[in-house]
Amino acid sequence: MNTAPAGPPGFDEAVNLRQKVRAAGMDPDYWYAVEEVRNIKPGSVVEVVFWKRSIALFRSEDGSFHAMDNRCAHRQLKLSLGQVEGCRLVCAYHGWKYDPDGRLAETAHEMLGGSMPNVALRTYPVKVRYGLIWLFPGNPERAQSRRIPDIPELEGKGRWACVPLSFTWSAHHSMVIDNVSDFTHAWLHRRYRPFDGAVLTRCETVGDDVHVAYDTSVGRGRFSGMFVDRERVDTNSMKLCYQYPYQWSNTDEAIKHWCFVLPVDERTTRAFFLFYFKSLKVPLLPIRFPRLAMTTVLKISNRVLIGPLLSQDGFALEAEQEGYERHFNARPLEFNPAVRAFQNVTVRKWQEYLARENGAAMPAPGLTTADGGADA
Repeated sequence: MNTAPAGPPGFDEAVNLRQKVRAAGMDPDYWYAVEEVRNIKPGSVVEVVFWKRSIALFRSEDGSFHAMDNRCAHRQLKLSLGQVEGCRLVCAYHGWKYDPDGRLAETAHEMLGGSMPNVALRTYPVKVRYGLIWLFPGNPERAQSRRIPDIPELEGKGRWACVPLSFTWSAHHSMVIDNVSDFTHAWLHRRYRPFDGAVLTRCETVGDDVHVAYDTSVGRGRFSGMFVDRERVDTNSMKLCYQYPYQWSNTDEAIKHWCFVLPVDERTTRAFFLFYFKSLKVPLLPIRFPRLAMTTVLKISNRVLIGPLLSQDGFALEAEQEGYERHFNARPLEFNPAVRAFQNVTVRKWQEYLARENGAAMPAPGLTTADGGADA
């Protein structure tokens, strides 16, 4: 008796590009944004998850950040259920206390029948940049050779204003990447019109990067368009790049953004967005907001414009995830070559990681282009 598959296939069982990419993880040997700095107060601990791996991220009372496996070595309780004392992370159950290097330093009870065991949990490199906390979940020996993206506009005295936004969506990370660089979904945003009439003018894969460009009208919404200084900024085209595992856009060197995804599991992703502007125009007046006022303007914009706009994407992505789980065997129909290029890179990078971890040769390509168009 034939029975239908219980759900979408795993990476090894996938038979086309869409199935393959929707089962792929992300290479852990990169820096990943895991939380906003403002959300973690000194003396607090939270759980962050990278591809089904639970990690306790805590902030010592001196303000420094640390991360270790989210489990007490004693009874395996999540350490994120505990508390921070000084610079130590304390388990909620028996009060086992861990130093920032992951070593068991003290217990709240006598060790019956022997001395305190020599215990060390795995720790993870942590950095703070651009208002975000970054974690390196892969091989720590590679942490120094990998760089968090440099964003010169957000460095130094003359830095542009930027207020991070973050979302948790019930959707695979590849769907998020598809969304942020695919401008064929203008219909979804017809109320806000962040882009309109997009025509793809470039789609080129260079190493691990996919460069995309559109001729498109940027920021034409009835409200948002009032803040764009069109006398100084050419808003008729936009450059984008999937710079694995990150994504960015650039409009005339004046309007920019980065998107950093944190893959939680096959159907959950956290997305961190940095939008920053060289200047914004005061509505109805031929003057620009002073630099000191820009942060306040962006906080308001995040709340009343950018946040609601991205929530529309979240709605669509979660609906897409549900649709994929129901119809994963449906014929793939993808007309934007940029999306196929993103997916090919994601699949290839995951294959490379698995081969590196298993010490195996890379599999021959083939499936990654199996659904390379609407007629596949």
